Formats: sequence, structure tokens, C-alpha cells
Amino acid sequence: MMIKIRALGALTGLFAFVALTSGVQAADRPYTEGTVSVVSSIRTEPGQTENYMKYLATTYRQMMDEQKKTGLIVDWSVYTTRARTPDDPDLYLVTTYKDLAAMDGMQDKVESIQQKMFGDQDARDAATISRGKMRTLVGSEVIRKVEFK
Repeated sequence: MMIKIRALGALTGLFAFVALTSGVQAADRPYTEGTVSVVSSIRTEPGQTENYMKYLATTYRQMMDEQKKTGLIVDWSVYTTRARTPDDPDLYLVTTYKDLAAMDGMQDKVESIQQKMFGDQDARDAATISRGKMRTLVGSEVIRKVEFK
């Protein structure tokens, strides 16, 4: 019985040591984790670039500005690029969040904004279908900014 108690004490000490040293190692890093961005790669359909840009300049802009105003996002932006192949994106949509936790439950958080802008779910579905005729989502990735100390 005494051996079990000593073994348990030693194991507890080991866990405490590992926890303390990992905290010290993290403090020695020359950087901290910054904001998190979602980068969506978009390829506009032939002949639809100007229509999609009109959508981005109006409806999308209003939706993103409202999210920024309410503090759901830190910032948003749109970038154009020259596609190297017919399958490459020609636009990037970037949405920046304070951190990964800010992205949790985002659909529920933007529900009232979408309801105000588009109406009920049927109207939102119709808008999504209409937008789908103008562009294709090529991919999406999450990136984190590094802030050097």
C-alpha cells in the first residue's frame, strides 16, 4: 500500500513538473498568437465577374459591415488575383476574427443580421442559389496572424 502511495505521489510530482516547464517554454516564445482569418478562394464564372463584384459591393458589404459593427468580426476584405489556370480562384474573401473562440456558434450569431437583410430561410436559400450561378467556392482555409514580441 505504501508503494502505491509513493508511486502516486511521484506521478503527481511528474505531472506538476511537466505542467510548470511547458508554461515556462511558452513564455519564452518570441511571438504571441494573433487574430484568426478565414480566407475563401472564389472563382467567378465566365461573364459573371462584374455581377459578383456588384453583389460584394452591396449586399455582402452591408452584411460584413454589420458584423464588424456588432463586434462579431474584427475586419473583412476582398482581394483580386490573376488566375493561373481555369480552375484557380480570381478572388479571395478574407474575414478576420479576434481569435478561434470568436468563430464558435457563428451561424447563430449572424442569424439576426441575415434575417434582417434577406428575410426568412427560403429567401436566404434563393439568394445562395443566385450567388452560386456567379461564382464557385474553390476552397477555404483558416490562418492565424503571428505577433512578434
